[in-house]
Amino acid sequence: MYPTVLTPVLRALRVCMHALVALLLTLAALRALVGADLAGPRSTLIVAAVVVMGGVYAVGNLMPTVGPSRRASVVWLGCLTASWIGLSALTAEGVWLAFPLFFLFPHLLPLRVALPSVAALTVVAVGGYAAHEGGLAPGMVLGPVLGAAVAVATVLGYQALYRENDERRRLVEDVVAARTSLAAAERHAGVLAERERLAREIHDTLAQGFSSIQLLLRAAERALPEDPANADRHVRLARVTATDSLAEARRFVRALAPAELDSSSLEAALERLCARTAAEAGLDVRFRSTGAVVELPTAFEVALLRIAQSALGNTVRHAAATRVEVTLSHMDASVTLDVVDDGRGFDPVTPPARTGSSGTGFGLAAMRTRAAELGGALTLEAAPGQGTAVAATFPVAAGVGR
Repeated sequence: MYPTVLTPVLRALRVCMHALVALLLTLAALRALVGADLAGPRSTLIVAAVVVMGGVYAVGNLMPTVGPSRRASVVWLGCLTASWIGLSALTAEGVWLAFPLFFLFPHLLPLRVALPSVAALTVVAVGGYAAHEGGLAPGMVLGPVLGAAVAVATVLGYQALYRENDERRRLVEDVVAARTSLAAAERHAGVLAERERLAREIHDTLAQGFSSIQLLLRAAERALPEDPANADRHVRLARVTATDSLAEARRFVRALAPAELDSSSLEAALERLCARTAAEAGLDVRFRSTGAVVELPTAFEVALLRIAQSALGNTVRHAAATRVEVTLSHMDASVTLDVVDDGRGFDPVTPPARTGSSGTGFGLAAMRTRAAELGGALTLEAAPGQGTAVAATFPVAAGVGR
């Protein structure tokens, strides 16, 4: 495996390798120039061989294809080995240049090729040194053998460390990518949750108000010109509803609690809601509270009021009912809001949005979501021609309040 990223350790090894090659080549040239054959042709050949090997070594290090390309690496190592053999044949000092080759072969070639090549280089080095010295001594064998072993072990150790570092780097990159993906998913989920919350708030406040204004203005149109007093009453109610809707919009932008709960209890807010719905829609809307009244968390009160608004809005728009009963029941461990009408009803298995009616089905889904977010539950009972009953139940712990 050839490292494609120059780590600090690899840079240091390369600098040491370049220094070693330069030192050994310089030593061989100096020995040739100051030796006994100073004026002879042998010294000239040695210097020429040093220049050739140095040039081949330099060209290989400057070529970007050596290393990443197996073919270029083999060609360069072949030329470098040939120049080394030529230099070793001329001088014993050239034999020691086998040590850089011991590092380069396992570094650039796979082990199945590098190990036999290093063994062959060791044999050539031992034989060349023995030839120059006129005999074979134990030191001539141990030097190249130990040098080859140390070089191979060093390269293999570094490659193992490089692989481990590379795996660790990839693991870190995977962790960073996973965290980035998780953060993006969390942001997306947050955006979706906020979008859903905004949709519920708009549906239960502004949309209900606009629907009431539309119904009141239509009633005013029908009353004109025969009954201007009744038409004026409807217009005044529409103006009041528009004012309330504007206040809801402002409070909605500021993320405040409903205005109905600012200075009154939930029971009072529900009673006013029923009275306003009765006046706007001309229905018999009644409210009653049962059980011992306990202070509820603000989130529960907001949810119960919004569910009541949504349920009454659905009744006015879709149920064609004449009577609606809203009941708030305080029990030992829960509080339940029931909204029951005597309208046309529907089949719960087939949502209104699928039957071709004007309903979208969003109101029921929003009510269920509101209840589920606070650990509550919303149940629906309906049948064609038998009215509709919506019940929202929230668990209430003893002593829990605002």
